[in-house]
Amino acid sequence: MDLQFLGTSSGVPTKARNVSATALIEASGKGWYLVDCGEGTQHQLLHSSLSMRDLRAIFITHVHGDHCFGLPGLLASAGMSGRTEPLQLVLPLALHAWVRQSLAVSDTHLPFDLHLHALETLDGWSNGSMQVSTVALSHRVPSYGYVFDELNPDPQLDVQRLQDDGIPRGPMWGELAHGRSVSHDGRLIEPGDYLRASRPARRIIVCGDNDRPELLAEVAKGAQVLVHEATFTVPVIERSQTTYGHSTAAAVARFAEAAGLPNLVLTHFSARYQSNPQRSPSIDDVQQEAAAHYSGRLTLAEDLQRYRLGRDGELVPVAAN
Repeated sequence: MDLQFLGTSSGVPTKARNVSATALIEASGKGWYLVDCGEGTQHQLLHSSLSMRDLRAIFITHVHGDHCFGLPGLLASAGMSGRTEPLQLVLPLALHAWVRQSLAVSDTHLPFDLHLHALETLDGWSNGSMQVSTVALSHRVPSYGYVFDELNPDPQLDVQRLQDDGIPRGPMWGELAHGRSVSHDGRLIEPGDYLRASRPARRIIVCGDNDRPELLAEVAKGAQVLVHEATFTVPVIERSQTTYGHSTAAAVARFAEAAGLPNLVLTHFSARYQSNPQRSPSIDDVQQEAAAHYSGRLTLAEDLQRYRLGRDGELVPVAAN
C-alpha cells in the first residue's frame, strides 16, 4: 500500500503545503481512497498520477473546513473528467445537506451516483479489497480516524481445494485467479471461495484532528503505520496555554513509542512552522521534538510525496509516478 499526501498544513495553506488531504493507494497501484478533502485538493491531484476514475471512496474525518471545503469542486471535476462509476462518500451527517446543496445551487449534475454514508453510524465499510472501520477521537468537534485493513492481499489460487472440489485445471482456474465467477456442473463458482491471501494483511490508520492519541490504543495493535496530526510543538502550546483540540509532536511520538508502532507519519502542521531551519519556529522543531520520544521510523509528511509500505514493514518515500 502507498500513501500520497495532497495537503499537510493545518487551518490554512502555505506556499509549500496545502490543507488536509491524504490518498491511500491499494497494493495494485490503481484503486485509491481519499481521506479528507481540503480546499485545493483537486488541484493537488493534477500534480499526481492519481485518476478520479480509480477513486474508490472518500472519507471525511470531521466538519472543519480545512478538511472538507474541497469536496464540491472535486466532485464536479470528477464528473467533467468522465467518471461514471458510483462514488462512496463517508462524512459527518451534518455535511450531507451541505454537499447536496452545493451541487444543487451551482447547477452541478454528476454523471455518477453519489452514495452518502453517515460517519457517526458507520458500522464498517468494505469493497472486497479494503475493510475500513472508524475510531472516535477528541477534538473541538466530533472527529474520527479511519482504519484501513487489507482484505485477502495478493490472492493466489487454493490449488488443493480446487482439486478436492473437482474443478478441472484450465481456463476456469484463470478466470477465478482474476476474480471472476465461473459456472461448473450447473453451479456458480465464486472466486472468493478459492483465493487465499499470500501474505499477512497490512493496517494503516489515518486520523483526523485529535488531542488524545491514547484513544488509538486498541486499533494501533497490529498496525504498521499511524498517520497523525502534529499541529504544534510543546513550547508553542505552553506559550498559548491551550491545545485548540490538537496534539503536539511529543504527545503523538510518546504514544507511538508505547504502542510499538513501527512507522509514524506526522502531518497537519501549523502554518507558523517555517521550512527554513534558520527561522523559528521551524519544521525541524517538530522533527526534533518527535524524535526525542520515538525510536521507530519517523516521517514528516510533505505535500505530493508518495510513500510505500513495503513487505518488510518499512514506510519509505518513492519517486513520483
